[in-house]
Amino acid sequence: MPATIRAWPIMVGAALLLSLAMGIRQSLGLFMQPMTDSGITVADFTFSVAVQNVVWGLSQPFVGALSDRLGLRRVAMSGAVLYAAGILCAVLATGPLWLSLGTGPLLGIALSCTAASLNLSAAARAVPEAQRSRALGIVSAGGSLGTLIAAPLAQGLMASGWQVAMLAMFGLALLMIPAAFVMGRADLVPLPARRGEATSFREVLHAALHRRAFLVMAGAFMVCGLQLVFLTTHLPTYLSMCGMDPMLSAQSLAVIGGFNIAGAYTWGWLGGIYPKHVMLGLLYLLRSAAIAVFFLFPPSPVTTLAFAATMGLLWMGVSPLTAGLVAQMFGLRYMATVTSLAFLSHQVGSFLGAWGGGLILQTLGSYDRAWQVGVLIGLIAGTVQIVFGADGRPRPRLRPAMV
Repeated sequence: MPATIRAWPIMVGAALLLSLAMGIRQSLGLFMQPMTDSGITVADFTFSVAVQNVVWGLSQPFVGALSDRLGLRRVAMSGAVLYAAGILCAVLATGPLWLSLGTGPLLGIALSCTAASLNLSAAARAVPEAQRSRALGIVSAGGSLGTLIAAPLAQGLMASGWQVAMLAMFGLALLMIPAAFVMGRADLVPLPARRGEATSFREVLHAALHRRAFLVMAGAFMVCGLQLVFLTTHLPTYLSMCGMDPMLSAQSLAVIGGFNIAGAYTWGWLGGIYPKHVMLGLLYLLRSAAIAVFFLFPPSPVTTLAFAATMGLLWMGVSPLTAGLVAQMFGLRYMATVTSLAFLSHQVGSFLGAWGGGLILQTLGSYDRAWQVGVLIGLIAGTVQIVFGADGRPRPRLRPAMV
């Protein structure tokens, strides 16, 4: 079957799976205030989200290695089932135990199987190298559509009870199963082999940990996780504390998702023209500047939606750039594994963004120190990525794959 025909079903499945996984996950912050009104504390909620991010990060390298061995389809479909089970546990939550189980470890493992790493690996396999960066941007852009649906749907149903809204998220999670099945067609695509390419998980790990460009990218990726999860978890509460309409939070998340479609595609396109490590560092600098400007002044509906639009343009543009750098440095055979190693660093930052933001709010009564720290380290990460993120090693020559 010609590659141009085979690629589109894989890319559509990958984008849909990513869209649903990220859309539901990024809407969880809308549930914090309603759930805290029913006996669950802010610390309980933010801790469960923090656990989710840690489990996501810790399990991601093993899930990536498993998918490289067993195939993307089996792992992604299993993750979709776990995702639905995690949401169902949250529906049944009457205290911190069930909430922590559902939105914590179950959703964490499920996200390893359904969000970002495996999806982008499937997209990278589906197209020739010359089209890879743009294809990664397209899948990342398509992954934004879920927020446009999930956030307004959850907020609109919240008047009937947060359990009803969470049941709607469960229904969306079930749609992930057929999407994972279609994406799994990438397992049928022959992989080009490269001279000097690692042939085992141990060799991949050794190569990644001894490559400066990869380590710089992974370190900056940690700051990315901190900033994004801080916003998705705490922005609704921050706006509520400032007297904003609760629907503004859902509208902001939807605007982020909408503008992310253009942003992710644009950054993927730029990564095919300019050095990816420079584009990645620039993205971190622009994002940190946007956060600083927003939090310096009291929010209003206009400034909040403008901020959401700006962040949308800078949100998942990281994904095609980091995945493209991994493919450029290490090839496709163990792309899911290596991308997952970088993502572990991202999730350490996510843990700090979710839990640390909650601790700062609970201790100091405001988010001032949280966003100030996020901006400072974001500026540092962007600068380091630009200055030290270039990969000076020659790219290995391709040789025919053994089929």
